Amino acid sequence: MDASPVPTPTSTPSPAPVPVHHHFHFGEYYVHHIQDPGKQPLFLLLLGFIGSFLFIRFSVRMIRRGVRWWPGNVTPGGLHIHHFVFGIFFLLVSGVGTFVTVGTHPWIDIFGLIFGMGCGLVLDEFALLLHLEDVYWSEQGRKSVDAVIVGILFTGLLLVGYLPLGLKPSDRVHWGLIAALSINALFTVVTLFKGKFWSGMIGIMVPGVSWVAAVRLARPNSPWARWRYADRPRKYARARRREARWHRRGDRGRMWVFDLIAGKPTPVGARPTRAHLLAERVADRLSGALTAPGDAHRSRSYLPSDEQRIRSLTRLNRLAARHAAVATTAPPNAEAAARRREAAARRSAIAAGRSRGTKGNRRGPC
Repeated sequence: MDASPVPTPTSTPSPAPVPVHHHFHFGEYYVHHIQDPGKQPLFLLLLGFIGSFLFIRFSVRMIRRGVRWWPGNVTPGGLHIHHFVFGIFFLLVSGVGTFVTVGTHPWIDIFGLIFGMGCGLVLDEFALLLHLEDVYWSEQGRKSVDAVIVGILFTGLLLVGYLPLGLKPSDRVHWGLIAALSINALFTVVTLFKGKFWSGMIGIMVPGVSWVAAVRLARPNSPWARWRYADRPRKYARARRREARWHRRGDRGRMWVFDLIAGKPTPVGARPTRAHLLAERVADRLSGALTAPGDAHRSRSYLPSDEQRIRSLTRLNRLAARHAAVATTAPPNAEAAARRREAAARRSAIAAGRSRGTKGNRRGPC
């Protein structure tokens, strides 16, 4: 019996792979990069930090402009309560609450948000705590903005990398990594001594930035320039030229960004703002209410310390403006020199025993 040929199966061509288009989904990204690694409390801390800083800066700028529809300062009984007081309260509540709940969910997320809000309120008035003086709208008040930006940058870098060089607490630490961290820390310290603050702060988390900044010239006003460039005039001159060429442009751009975010400082001799004038009127009413009818001359001693400071600053601004106006309308140098010569001639004539009215005649004997 002849065997019939077995039909060979024909190979069908495999279908072409369908291209898969990967779309960005924020929910998947958040779960994979924030929630699963356990970074959600740190993320909420950063949100509270940025949100509280932006809100309080908006509030103080509305108060500075004297907008009627904004609530204004918190002044119970005439005492101006600064917002760093509320920030300290938030920090205490979040810290104690974290210890009480042993860092369990969802309390750790709630207290992380509250802690970030406290950080924003406290660091926004960092300059006041540093100087122990109300320098919020002065040039010294820019230290608060620097502190806030450093805090936000440091928290953001921790959120992205969690630790320097991208390490995690569960990773095994080798001697090579320890050496790399030590070298990076050394270059970061040198960068900070050379006056390159932002390069040093970024170099803490991003190795290589501080290394490049450490081998370049220092800024002329930095401690490194005072220590190393004192006997090297050529290198110091190069540092000054580079400062004039690059760093001052960067500083102007940074100040423009700071003015946009935090408001422009009040220059010396400027006209008092509406907030200052309103504070003066409130102080007058308080002093009139607290002063006895026969002690009107002692009304100033009953003013709160903040109102006294506002009045003194207003008076100094007016004096500075008056002196500036006198300086702009001063007589020319020739006329001033002629007046000085006439005054010197009168003084010498009086010293020699002559009268002020005569120009060369001596007085006769009596």
